Amino acid sequence: MNRHAILIFALLLCTLTLRAQTERLAYSVQGTVVDADNGKAIESALISIPGTNNATVSNADGYFTIKSAESISRIQVTLLGYKTAVCDITSNAPLKVRLKPESFTLEGATIISGNPLEIVRSAVRKIPSNYSDHPELLECFYRETIRKKTRYTYISEAVARMYKTDYDDGVSRDRTALEKSRVLISQKKSDTLSVKVQGGPAQAAYLDVVKNPDILFGNEAIARYTFSMDAPAFINGRQQFVIRFQPSPGKHDDALYFGTLYIDCEKLLFTRIEMSLDMSDTGKAIRRIVVRKPLTMKLVPKEMSIVVNYSDNGDMARLSYFRSVFRFNCDWKKRLFATSYTAVNELVVTDVRPEAIPIARSDMFRTSDILCDKASEFTDPDFWKDYNIIEPTESLEHAVDRLRKSK
Repeated sequence: MNRHAILIFALLLCTLTLRAQTERLAYSVQGTVVDADNGKAIESALISIPGTNNATVSNADGYFTIKSAESISRIQVTLLGYKTAVCDITSNAPLKVRLKPESFTLEGATIISGNPLEIVRSAVRKIPSNYSDHPELLECFYRETIRKKTRYTYISEAVARMYKTDYDDGVSRDRTALEKSRVLISQKKSDTLSVKVQGGPAQAAYLDVVKNPDILFGNEAIARYTFSMDAPAFINGRQQFVIRFQPSPGKHDDALYFGTLYIDCEKLLFTRIEMSLDMSDTGKAIRRIVVRKPLTMKLVPKEMSIVVNYSDNGDMARLSYFRSVFRFNCDWKKRLFATSYTAVNELVVTDVRPEAIPIARSDMFRTSDILCDKASEFTDPDFWKDYNIIEPTESLEHAVDRLRKSK
């Protein structure tokens, strides 16, 4: 099986299981992140508590909740293209964080030219010193959603642990395990075809691009791409090299990626990686993505994109956020029109546990496992109250209500 394969098509079925609860998080801050110029909600902004490892991201409505076991006096909000905002917490009222677009200016001595491939290779050589050099146990929140056209047909969420060895050790010994999970699935017959995401939170560990050289930065992989310099940008107030990559000319056996790398100009640290699978050869794209599908179904992939963010605490960096989006059409024999689907998988590292205790093989969530087969039903309204999570969007909350009514 292709180890890059991510999705498996089948009828959705769910079973019941429940994992142990984690430490209660007694303090919380809620708010909304908006663009200071136009007031529009900002999605996927990183909200963190300075001096701690607690973090979350804003949802599609710009809303967020961040929780902590200790009192919160200040939060920090960062996003590519915006100035970092630091907010003092003086009351229990919800915050409205207005992010200002980052105006780009260069100091006189700043050099933005150079060989982009050599910058990338230099950043790769610095991975052992720039990223965690010891094992860590991360607390994570993970969500899968599937939409048929514009309507949600499947929602699954989990709190998970992710054990990661040092960044010079590859991903072969990285493991994930569920703490708590739930699922809600449409019961309509017309929705029975959907997507099962193979690997769940384990795919985020495997697709940690900086740590997994097979994806992009190994000698064999990097030779398949050409690199070009783009206009520099700022992330968290730090200037970034922006380097685009695309498949090099010639014939390749597999579908490759187009994408953008954001590399800290001073530290040569990968801050953000954006990748989109080349869809020009649908046969290659399907082989890269799909593990199994019904014989009577024709699948036409439209988009497979991945975003991986890394946070830098000043001493070292680690994986902080992962998101994948898969859009495709399903065309069944004897049906007049194809049906469009969108599957989104999202993971945010919400905390780092003080002791890096390895996950036992018997508890690990394997890359062949499927979250909806292990999750409990989506019934308890207080299910996540003691967890630091990505808040559901308003549309997602409505989707939950509609799916419940469909049962």
